[in-house]
Amino acid sequence: MTNSRAERELALDFLRVTEAAAIESAKTMGQGDRKHSDHVAVEAMREVMDSVPMRGRIVIGEGERDEAPMLYIGEEVGGGNFSDEARAEFPEVDIAVDPLEGTNLCALGANNAIAVLAASERGGLLNAPDIYMDKIIVGPSCKGAVDIEAPVADNLKNIARRLGRDVEDLTVICLDRPRHKQLVADVRAAGARIRLISDGDLSAGISAAVAGTNIHALMGIGGAPEGVITAAAMKCLNGEILAKFVFDPERLGVDRTKVPPKEEAIERIKGMGITDPDKIYDTNDLAPGRKVIFAATGVTDGSLLRGVRFFGEGKRTHSVVMTTDNKSIRFVDTVHVEGGPDAVIRF
Repeated sequence: MTNSRAERELALDFLRVTEAAAIESAKTMGQGDRKHSDHVAVEAMREVMDSVPMRGRIVIGEGERDEAPMLYIGEEVGGGNFSDEARAEFPEVDIAVDPLEGTNLCALGANNAIAVLAASERGGLLNAPDIYMDKIIVGPSCKGAVDIEAPVADNLKNIARRLGRDVEDLTVICLDRPRHKQLVADVRAAGARIRLISDGDLSAGISAAVAGTNIHALMGIGGAPEGVITAAAMKCLNGEILAKFVFDPERLGVDRTKVPPKEEAIERIKGMGITDPDKIYDTNDLAPGRKVIFAATGVTDGSLLRGVRFFGEGKRTHSVVMTTDNKSIRFVDTVHVEGGPDAVIRF
């Protein structure tokens, strides 16, 4: 991504990518097969991505090559419809994807499942392993007011002060997991409200940075890859994420056999170029790129995006596309027409 025009054109191409993944996974909504929902989203995303004029590289995807047949970490994507000579002129792009964030949500027909993609120039997104990460996310007004190692009550007081509210007026969102028992207790003890979600901390984190969602912060432990993709959105939204890797099974509330030993996890992240496993990451550490693109399309209805709607002659999608270069945030409502000249377009 070498100029504003290229960034705008790629943003629209990435919109097509997330729309395709959302449509295919939405066809499986409520069928109770999360693996199938994810599989069709991956296939659709990979097929459309290969038509994008770029030399893309997956830095966060479906897993290691041996575990994922497509969109695996290190996979080269894009430019499939062009000659070798033409591809040589395409921009080099690092890409982080979550073809279906909220696989359980889609399988159950629940809210807030989305298809997501983040991209930047080469080296612009942290190559984070699929391990746990503690996070706190706030909007633009609260940048610099929170500390991931501070007590929950102190962070809530600082957020309330920045927003000109009482702590009792705040709503914190977090995953409904046993590991968050103390966090939930601390939020309630401070007097704030809390919204527990079953899945989808990526879309929840974005909601925390957008005014009008009535979510003022996300706190708690989720996936590191989702943290990087959220950071790309924060960079476009001028919000803030602070994060730190978590290795301790007791803090995660899981059996030691369910997570790799700390030494093994540290060796893995060092192999991915991360030298300090105890570092506290901020937005620019997770997404250091100067030219960042974030695209997401709703699969099921949510607080930020509506889900895919099907009608006789096509379908309708609702997406958001954000870029850092021109600080644009576009909500895109697209009607995909499949019928002939007599098709009835529904708005």
